[in-house]
Amino acid sequence: MAMLYLLAGLLAFALVGVPLAFSIGASSISFMLAEMPKMLIVLPQKVWGGVFSELMIALPLFILAGELMNGGGITHWIVRFCRQILRPVNGGMGEVNVLASMLFGGISGSSVADTSALGSIEIPAMEKEGYPPGIAAGLTVATSTMGMIIPPSTPMIVYAMISGGSVGGLFLAGAIPGVMIGITQLVLIYTMSVRHGWHPQKTPFVWKNFWKDMLFGIPALLMPVAIVLTISFGVATASESAAVAVFYALAVGFLVYRQLTWKLVWQALQKTLIASSAVMLIIGFSYVFTYIITIEKVPQVIQSFFFSLDMPKWAVMLIFDILILFIGTFIDVSPGILLLTPILLPVMQSYGVSVLQFGAMVIAGMAIGLVTPPVGMCLNACNKINRMPVMDIFRSASPFIVCNVLVLIVISLWEPFTTWLPGVFGF
Repeated sequence: MAMLYLLAGLLAFALVGVPLAFSIGASSISFMLAEMPKMLIVLPQKVWGGVFSELMIALPLFILAGELMNGGGITHWIVRFCRQILRPVNGGMGEVNVLASMLFGGISGSSVADTSALGSIEIPAMEKEGYPPGIAAGLTVATSTMGMIIPPSTPMIVYAMISGGSVGGLFLAGAIPGVMIGITQLVLIYTMSVRHGWHPQKTPFVWKNFWKDMLFGIPALLMPVAIVLTISFGVATASESAAVAVFYALAVGFLVYRQLTWKLVWQALQKTLIASSAVMLIIGFSYVFTYIITIEKVPQVIQSFFFSLDMPKWAVMLIFDILILFIGTFIDVSPGILLLTPILLPVMQSYGVSVLQFGAMVIAGMAIGLVTPPVGMCLNACNKINRMPVMDIFRSASPFIVCNVLVLIVISLWEPFTTWLPGVFGF
């Protein structure tokens, strides 16, 4: 019953418009005042303990690296690179949209950044090639979900903080699911393009253009590969790898693409400060929330409840999938991860689910929430680009979101889908 008061307080503060970080903090403090006033003395310690971690250095650095690469002209060259790659199958902007999101997701680590950066180029280009405006917008937001699944991923760092999992292992756990989402969406848009005649006319092949696009696209693609490999082989920690990524982004932006300016660097620093500060506030107060649910033995209560139902493991996994999708519809990614992980992870582990498998589950599920109303951060980002109503974008995105849901189910029911690749690297 006491836990219901805590959750009711969180919901009440959120409904009246209090930012989620402060809603978590206010509900936790209110609960401690009412139920355990003597424990208020540990409050500052828990908040500070949540953000005082070497791993937290990696979070703002990865965000900054993504902002610098985006500001340095990477988006333009990724689109041109993808056009060359897809030329043999006569791929149009629909297929380019999917492949570009797969590549850009490994650079920015953010789905919203994917929608904002690539959408401003891809949506007008798709409409110019004859794609309906709804398909152009819907495909853009659906493909952007790969941004937080394909490594490196900032939500995975947040999950690693709260779960104690390996960042390198989590990056590898998301690689295959992220690529599979891209492949299924690629097949779907290719089939639709062939059926409706959305593919462009074949143009003469020019070797000069091919080599130029390939050479300028490769420097952008080397960064995520280098990050994942250095962390996976133990060459560098996540924080060290993130710092190298920032210097690499500066070098590529200034010396290769030559579109990065000190003004853009300053803007990237400002965006990084705002984004990382918001996440750190949520993490700090979430540690207090986690401390309370641990004292109240909430995971044990939930575990006992499911054990009493005597349900098979696959049914429990699907129930938790539905719960993750439901929470993701109303709560943004990082807060959702921080609220769900301490409650559900112990229950999942009692069923033999690894930290890596559950991490891939929760992040893939929360990614879908980015393209579902009412919160739908990617929907809102797309709305700012093309001014199409959010519900119209969502309806157009629905066929492509089905691909995400199918991959989420496979993640939940087949453990090797997420653990095989980390196992190869010794995680």
